[in-house]
Amino acid sequence: MESKRKVLMLSVVAVMLVVLSSIGAYYWYESNYYVTTEDAKVAGDIVKVSPQMTGKLLELDVEEGQSLEKDQIIGRQEMGTLSDTNLEQSVIRAPISGFVLKKQVTPGELVSTGQTLIMMVDPAKLYINANIEENDLAKLKIGQRVEITVDEFDGHKMYGKIQSVGKAANSAFSLLSGSTSGTFTKVVQRVPVKIVFEDKQNCNGLLLGTNAVVKIHIR
Repeated sequence: MESKRKVLMLSVVAVMLVVLSSIGAYYWYESNYYVTTEDAKVAGDIVKVSPQMTGKLLELDVEEGQSLEKDQIIGRQEMGTLSDTNLEQSVIRAPISGFVLKKQVTPGELVSTGQTLIMMVDPAKLYINANIEENDLAKLKIGQRVEITVDEFDGHKMYGKIQSVGKAANSAFSLLSGSTSGTFTKVVQRVPVKIVFEDKQNCNGLLLGTNAVVKIHIR
């Protein structure tokens, strides 16, 4: 009976050692071959559409989520004292091909030069903005391959590559100044890394600002 108990205990210990060794080997492999973060989002360069002149907005024929073509006429302003030869100044056109993210004015309002009427983004030029801990930056290089999983399409794996690594931590752009008194707590800083998709078709259907997980191949 005692012998069976010892065998059972030894078997349990052996299994535990195998499991712990496997877990250790897994984390060693992951840390040596990949840099992974869940602090990543789908991003894009937002284009703000503004009028060329100050005047009453007569029409703005767009809705949020609508697709537009570059140079498509989307609105008109009251010409006022403009001559017919300057008619183009009262016309509002889409500066890029893309879709409308936000509409910020309605017809009838007085709008001025430089005021944002709508915000647009080109869906073919979306990318991933990943925030990487400063301790892992030395492992990163431009062009490294990246596995991307977007929460919106859970389980569907996409691929990209590092296009650029930020030259400042996110905290450098904070509007709040750092504490100059009292106790100090060291916080690991994160630096933005831009990841572009290998296949631009993967951008179709992605929503700006949605969460993603990235796994960067460092070896």
